[in-house]
Amino acid sequence: MMIGSLVLLGEISQLWYALPLIVTVSLVYAATRHERMEPILAHALRFGGWIGGFMLAILLVILALSSFT
Repeated sequence: MMIGSLVLLGEISQLWYALPLIVTVSLVYAATRHERMEPILAHALRFGGWIGGFMLAILLVILALSSFT
């Protein structure tokens, strides 16, 4: 378990690449749906939350599956 935790800590720095990608995709997607800035930001925040939540759920599934092996 300790080695797996150390490997996960080593890979966390690569997860920071997802943050600008999520922000960019959320803003572009929201901008295609709205024209005013307030609805764009609100929609981008909601959509970014959905993307982040989905990525977290997938991470938890992968971690759960890897703990069984």
